[in-house]
Amino acid sequence: MARFDKTICVLGLGYIGLPTASLLATRGYKVLGVDVDNRVVGAVQAGNLHFHEPDLDILVASAVGSGQLTASYKPAPADIFIIAVPTPFAEGHVPDMSHVEAATRALAPHLRPGNLVILESTSPVGATERIAGWIAQERPDLGPDITEGGDRIFLVHSPERVLPGKVLQELVINDRIVGGIDTASAEVGAAFYRTFTTGTVFTTKARTAELSKLAENAFRDVNIAYANELSLICDRLGVNVWELIQLANRHPRVNILQPGPGVGGHCIAVDPWFIVHSAPEQSRLIQTAREVNDGKPRWVIEQVKYAADRFKDPVVACLGLAFKANIDDLRESPALAITEALARGTAATILAVEPYVDDCPPTLKGLPNVEFVGVDEALRRADIVLLLVDHDRFRLIEREQLARKVLIDTRGLFR
Repeated sequence: MARFDKTICVLGLGYIGLPTASLLATRGYKVLGVDVDNRVVGAVQAGNLHFHEPDLDILVASAVGSGQLTASYKPAPADIFIIAVPTPFAEGHVPDMSHVEAATRALAPHLRPGNLVILESTSPVGATERIAGWIAQERPDLGPDITEGGDRIFLVHSPERVLPGKVLQELVINDRIVGGIDTASAEVGAAFYRTFTTGTVFTTKARTAELSKLAENAFRDVNIAYANELSLICDRLGVNVWELIQLANRHPRVNILQPGPGVGGHCIAVDPWFIVHSAPEQSRLIQTAREVNDGKPRWVIEQVKYAADRFKDPVVACLGLAFKANIDDLRESPALAITEALARGTAATILAVEPYVDDCPPTLKGLPNVEFVGVDEALRRADIVLLLVDHDRFRLIEREQLARKVLIDTRGLFR
């Protein structure tokens, strides 16, 4: 069994890496956080955040202030290396493992026998095995099989399963799956996670752990696609989809989700494609669900364009740019994509509203017909109000503020 002297190197200080690094630092570990973005490293070194997550600012300030958390552009020797870098997909929905590979090759020179390497980034099946191969290339002194012999290291995949807005709580209370490149690795990885989580830690093979995260998000994606497809059917048949779902859910074994303008975020909108890429002939339902959800923004855009034809110089208020309620995360956001498409594809004045972001997003900044404004100004000026995100702030909107305006409510907030 490997012995740890409480030194950890976390590669990637984003939405998962920074909360993880900060939490571990407050639990007694000496943590080095690594990121290639100068802005991110500078913010963490100062004890500040570069994104919004409830209570994380207090945790980061405490961890940095105590000296338990430091930040750098380069990794250093440690007992545990945690890879928490992005895993997007490239053109054609092909998984892009370049960030994981770069992180692996960056940490490889610092590896010592007995180290534990953890991949937390959501990844396609086989990713952990590829990491083993990259390490073997960089460190031939560890042998062709880095998990055998006296100079071995331990390698696992443990996917994060947290909800934005509740990351700090769920890092602790959620169950964890630890998939080892071999049995010994799984046991060492599980022992580490049991030092700071209260959830149950399950051990399995690396491939099973990789697919478990993808399967969880594909399950959610398929169910959302059903709700989104119902919304299209209801529009065609003249039925109120919100009332329909409410009534259908009165059945004791039915729980239809709520439709929306699409699916966003780095998980549900991306992970199912990893499965499709790995087994295209066997994942027809998953691929169809992705196509339904990816197509929903186009339907919303057409609804706005149809309404805009009623006005000479239409003004459209787009309420919400984040991919879900009450967060500032714009990754893969259908709301942001819809707003940008309307700005580029119509002559309407677009009033972009996002209470969780301080400045106009880069994809909208500079577009001549886009203004980044507050809620009240948007409601005062708009001819068309397009509700894209059900932020709590928008729930405070009075019905009188929507009088004599065309309302397109993709979240059912004003049903």
